[in-house]
Amino acid sequence: MSGAEQSAAYVRENSFDLLRGWQKAAYEEYFRVAQRDFLLVATPGAGKTTYALTVAARLLALREIAAVTVVTPTEHLKYQWARAATAFGIAIDPSYRNAQGRAGADFQGVAVTYAQVAAHPALHRQRTENRRTLVIFDEVHHAGDALSWGDAIREAFEPARRRLALTGTPFRTDANPIPFVTYVPEAAGVQRSASDFVYGYGPALADGVVRPVIFLAYSGEMHWRTRAGDEITATLGTPMTKDQVAQAWRTALDPAGEWIQRVLEAADRRLTEVRRAMPDAAGLVIAGDHETARAYAALLRRVSGARPVVVLSDDPTASRKISAFASSTDRWMVAVRMVSEGVDVPRLAVGVYATSVSTALFFAQAVGRFVRARRRGETASVFLPSVPVLLGFAAELEAERDHVVRALDRDPEAELAEAERSREMPDFEVLGKSFEALAASATFDRVLYDGGEFGTATEAGSLEEEDYLGLPGLLDPDQVALLLRKRQSRQLTARSAAAVASAPPAPAPASAPAPAAAAPVPLAPAAPAPSPSAPAAPAPPAPAATVSREGLAALRKELNGLVGAWSHRTGQPHGVIHAELRQACGGPAIPQASADQIRDRIARIRQWALSRR
Repeated sequence: MSGAEQSAAYVRENSFDLLRGWQKAAYEEYFRVAQRDFLLVATPGAGKTTYALTVAARLLALREIAAVTVVTPTEHLKYQWARAATAFGIAIDPSYRNAQGRAGADFQGVAVTYAQVAAHPALHRQRTENRRTLVIFDEVHHAGDALSWGDAIREAFEPARRRLALTGTPFRTDANPIPFVTYVPEAAGVQRSASDFVYGYGPALADGVVRPVIFLAYSGEMHWRTRAGDEITATLGTPMTKDQVAQAWRTALDPAGEWIQRVLEAADRRLTEVRRAMPDAAGLVIAGDHETARAYAALLRRVSGARPVVVLSDDPTASRKISAFASSTDRWMVAVRMVSEGVDVPRLAVGVYATSVSTALFFAQAVGRFVRARRRGETASVFLPSVPVLLGFAAELEAERDHVVRALDRDPEAELAEAERSREMPDFEVLGKSFEALAASATFDRVLYDGGEFGTATEAGSLEEEDYLGLPGLLDPDQVALLLRKRQSRQLTARSAAAVASAPPAPAPASAPAPAAAAPVPLAPAAPAPSPSAPAAPAPPAPAATVSREGLAALRKELNGLVGAWSHRTGQPHGVIHAELRQACGGPAIPQASADQIRDRIARIRQWALSRR
């Protein structure tokens, strides 16, 4: 056996056995196919770095390569890769700058950013030609961020001996193909990426490699003024124009409004609960720009009593702050959206999606900050606004996606400008300062988990909301689903009982069966149904005395239970149903509605059920 073979065998014996099951399978597949380009798709938190460095160590031992170049999206990740490589005996220089020309003799490779390569592709091509090089593309989808970036990556690394591309989200929303990725033609001018090995969120969850993610969605009434001076009030999550959705969303995120304060309070209570089982658990708020990040940090300090760590993209100490936070027991970090992909803190367990970025790519990467499991049973909780596009992303978390490129007639310069804008522009400027946020209330909307929805709309700070915030911090995926079902059933049963207790007495047939204890609130009443064409049944008259606080709460619970049942039947979001009821019956949002107004809505939704609207 040659020296190279002996060295390779040593690497295999000492590194291979430490790999997880999926990493071993991907490792075997890499060396089985022995091809120049290899695309690995693995869910965030699964361990792509360990896998890639194991492959690199063996290629170095076999003398198939003599150097390694790691290309990352952010400066922070360069240092992260370099630290991880030391465990494999690979010296990577994370401080390499284009002005150096040649890398230092003490290093077997360098770590650079995509932007760094794009600034001088000819330099990196020369380095690649001079030594047999393995290029590792971390989050390779960034190579398609702009045409200029993709062209630079192709020019710089076309001569590489081997190229290993890694991503957790192999899809794009534009038409820029990713260099060195194979695309398979499909119908209607679409090309779909072909991955060499895929390890998705579903299998990773089953293997205990990643945490189950519980999404807690918050709606509420938003009030803003347009540039024309018109004042608009709308409920977050209800049907609106694209501009109105953006303005309502941004109103919710306004640091001066009630919505974000309520959500941060809820997230901090959730973090307290999680820390009972995970004492070092931390939370991350992903903000849209520097100004709001600082404002959110001030709110969190008042809520939690501790000063959060603030990480800004232009802060030269950002990498050091992230590393210090990762090894501390501090509760909260606030980061602008641009650094979310560079935040690798395994103890992050609670997140607040407080940015108006609405791409599937960014959402998946943001959620990926919270799913890295350290031991079985850890859960992740992500708070987000009830915006249809985000709720759709949350519901599809386990879906496998490919990078699809469509043949579109676009202006390359316009695409480049759009890519730059999406990376650098603060949320407020994205809207062109075309509105003024006036007020934003918050209501707990629902919980999304494993493709299902749980809970019914209720006021922030209610006992029903607390039911979900108080879920244990250590749960297996099946236990999460079981507990959510139990709590929803208990809440619906309690609402049904409260509605019966508060309703005026009415004659009922002696033989009428009692409802099952765990049955959901019925959409239709037990009385004979009127014809579908009949007008809405009038609500029972209110008693002469003022409705008690308990009676009003019972009416709200009954309406929310009916809305939940109607949502289950129709698939409509709770917020949309509430908005339709308000439009049909008039009156304010449910927290401000009178007893008569709530009764009118109860009667209307029952009529919808009877007429099978």
